[in-house]
Amino acid sequence: MANELMLKYGCNPNQKPSRIFMQDGSDLPITVLNGKPGYINFLDAFNSWQLVKELKEATGLPAAASFKHVSPAGAAVGLPLSDTLKKIYFVDDLELSPLACAYARARGADRMSSYGDWAALSDVCDKETALMLKREVSDGVIAPGYTDEALEILKSKRRGTYNIVQIDPDYRPAPVEHKDVFGVTFEQGRNELKIDNELLNNIVTDNKEMPEAAKRDLLISLIALKYTQSNSVCYVKDGQAIGIGAGQQSRIHCTRLAGNKADIWFLRQHPKVLSLPFKADIRRPDRDNTIDVYISDDYMDVLADGIWEQFFTEKPEVLTREEKAAWLKELSGVALGSDAFFPFGDNIERAHRSGVEYIAQPGGSIRDDHVIETCNKYHMAMAFTGIRLFHH
Repeated sequence: MANELMLKYGCNPNQKPSRIFMQDGSDLPITVLNGKPGYINFLDAFNSWQLVKELKEATGLPAAASFKHVSPAGAAVGLPLSDTLKKIYFVDDLELSPLACAYARARGADRMSSYGDWAALSDVCDKETALMLKREVSDGVIAPGYTDEALEILKSKRRGTYNIVQIDPDYRPAPVEHKDVFGVTFEQGRNELKIDNELLNNIVTDNKEMPEAAKRDLLISLIALKYTQSNSVCYVKDGQAIGIGAGQQSRIHCTRLAGNKADIWFLRQHPKVLSLPFKADIRRPDRDNTIDVYISDDYMDVLADGIWEQFFTEKPEVLTREEKAAWLKELSGVALGSDAFFPFGDNIERAHRSGVEYIAQPGGSIRDDHVIETCNKYHMAMAFTGIRLFHH
């Protein structure tokens, strides 16, 4: 190890010189096993590692994240996958370890956004997870270790240039952190807040019922938000994020963005989507793009233009607005976290449309009574955590 690593450039090619280093002269907590990770790669790597490490500590399950531009496109723990999820995540032909299940879920939350991701794994990367990573479009991976077989598989990816980073799982950063903006140094205490079930004790709605699975999903949501560019909200179901809205200036736009992603995740499981007659040589990224178009209201234009012939062996039957609406009504049991308070009940109205039944948010708005009243209208259970989770 060394205490600095020179990089090709910073955020953009014109930003030189660039490096990562330890100000106290100690060794960097990472080793680059393959490739040449860049500035943004390391921003994603260090943020995503913290996320999966905390998910593992909070749930006891292997965890994975799929990062793009310093926010998670998806995060999940290693629960088994149903046959339907295996199919929509394109892993029904693979053997799946618990860690591989976690990454399949993390990447499958929003496959469009996960294209070219940085992957983070809480546990030593095994062969099953490496084989999954090898065939996806990904920039790199960070993990506390790699089996010999997994490392050999990953080193063969991208003509031998795939970025593989190993981090010391025992590394603990200094309690005070710094960054420079416009030549001015900012200093703050690290956000060492432990996210656990105690944050969910103050249930302020009429409905006080919060099953253990819902608590687990709310913890996943809050931990994901801790490492998502603010403003942000996160929808979670069955151990995985299904929609993350990051970096929006308005809370309602976060809720809409994440809710729309959750809707797409669920619509991908519609029988008509599962039976789409794709040509055999269509690549997975093209399938992802085509499925999103098929689900969207633009598909009628695609039919009219005859573009469908590029992807399908025969013209698929249209998934109508009425069918989509009916299918989405079946989505339920979703947990929703917010990194700051909901200022209006309109966020709850939008969340309800995507099956949200459990909510965790800081509280503290002058309109908390209206937000609680809207939750009560839909028999939701909502906890006030009292903790804001802004991340910039």
